[in-house]
Amino acid sequence: MPAYLFWIFALLMLVFGAAVVINRNPIASALNLVVSFLSLAALFMSLDAFFVGIIQVLVYAGAIMVLFLFIIMLLDLRVEKLRKINWVASAGGIAVALALLTQIFYVIGNLKAARQTFPPLARSTIDDVRNVGLALFGNYNLPFQIIGILVLVATIGVVLLSKREVR
Repeated sequence: MPAYLFWIFALLMLVFGAAVVINRNPIASALNLVVSFLSLAALFMSLDAFFVGIIQVLVYAGAIMVLFLFIIMLLDLRVEKLRKINWVASAGGIAVALALLTQIFYVIGNLKAARQTFPPLARSTIDDVRNVGLALFGNYNLPFQIIGILVLVATIGVVLLSKREVR
């Protein structure tokens, strides 16, 4: 992956990660988290960790975000009311962030190993996705099926419990 793509995905992840915290609307915040997860998956892909990147998309950007959105809809959260900003706490947070940033630049400036680039990783000849699939569906097929049935029963239970009674 070219360096400019790394910086684009890293910047996207940081911007949307900050938007998760700053945004007052819980649904918009959850959708910002999806974009942040997708950017993180792209960074994993750039490191040739394809399995981890795909799992990041399937599990976190898919299943976990569906769970978050279901809980947000179930709790019926509204947009948070505007309140006064605590300037003392904000100034303290900014001071701590600046101190951390100063320490990071100090370490990078004074540590010789921090200024060098890492050598490229050796290409693996082993297909990790194939090995995980063979282990999962070969040795652990029964526990995998049991977990699938458990998740199905839990999903049905949540849907039945979340139904509202008609008055």
